[in-house]
Amino acid sequence: MTGIAALEKHPCPACGAQAEWNPSRQRLVCAFCGTESPYEVDRDTGRIQEIDLVKTLREMPDELRGWQTERRSVQCRSCRAVMVFDPQRVGQNCEFCGSPALVDYQEIKSPIRPQSLLPFKVSQSQVRETIRGWYARRWFAPGALKKRALVDTVRGVYVPYWTFDARVRCPWEAEAGHYYYVNEEYRDQQGRRQVRQARRVRWEHAAGEIEHFFDDEPVPGTRGIETRLLKGIEPFPKEGLVPYDTAYLSGFVVEHYQVVLLDAARQSQESMHDQLKALCAAQIPGDTYRDLRIYPRFSDQTFKHILVPVWLLTYTYRSRVYQVLVNGHTAKMAGDYPKSAWKILLAVLGIAAAVLLLVWLGR
Repeated sequence: MTGIAALEKHPCPACGAQAEWNPSRQRLVCAFCGTESPYEVDRDTGRIQEIDLVKTLREMPDELRGWQTERRSVQCRSCRAVMVFDPQRVGQNCEFCGSPALVDYQEIKSPIRPQSLLPFKVSQSQVRETIRGWYARRWFAPGALKKRALVDTVRGVYVPYWTFDARVRCPWEAEAGHYYYVNEEYRDQQGRRQVRQARRVRWEHAAGEIEHFFDDEPVPGTRGIETRLLKGIEPFPKEGLVPYDTAYLSGFVVEHYQVVLLDAARQSQESMHDQLKALCAAQIPGDTYRDLRIYPRFSDQTFKHILVPVWLLTYTYRSRVYQVLVNGHTAKMAGDYPKSAWKILLAVLGIAAAVLLLVWLGR
């Protein structure tokens, strides 16, 4: 399943144009006349609820599906990302790879509706300045790249995420190793007998149990953005989540999730398993350990489907697509850029020359 989003009309009370969410003012503002909309979004975070994971995986409740509003979904033939926006919007390129090859996407089944979202808080103008400064500090970037008006293509995108909660009771067992030292004879290079201390390990069985609660473990639901880059701009503060309201989406693209709930739950449990191994390892007595085995028992497993704000810059340089991301709530940034082979060569030659100079001076 890939994702979908609801886009509701929020007309300007002055001129009737579409009002859009303004991160700086934290209100709906008309992009044409600047009038603030009287529409009040609901910020009652107490209504955000966790959903039973096991029950949902067994049988999806109808009340979690659908958007109850008109929308249009398109899929990029190049990167396969699925975007959702106002059905009147036409003629755009893919927000994720820049390809113009977009086709209408008809989902087979209504998707799971987001329970909450994190609104955009960082303005587009602030993001553009941040990216300009970032590029200016990339010494290895080609000079031609720095002259291009790349920041003009920065777009705001709501990216789908899954978050998972779970309570875990985890027995463990392992072999705990305790260091001890013995005297050991050896012969040095001249053939003389010498004595040194040699470390040995005494192994003994160890066992225990830990209890842990995982709270909002995140799993990206996107295929349009590299997970490595998303990790670079995490976390998305869960304290800022608000109940789902289409007013926050106005003026932004929403990506349809392409990592389905079952696959996301598996990824989350794998991550939890790795974290549990680290927590159990910290309890093993002694100096080292081996053959650690854990037996986690999960309960109270719940999930949320949320949308998080990302400012996305996608550009092509010499047939390769690059992405730069900015967290739309915290302004944290991550990105890729092309490297100039000539600048790298000059740097290597400069370092080599400096080393040779130091060697010559040392003589």
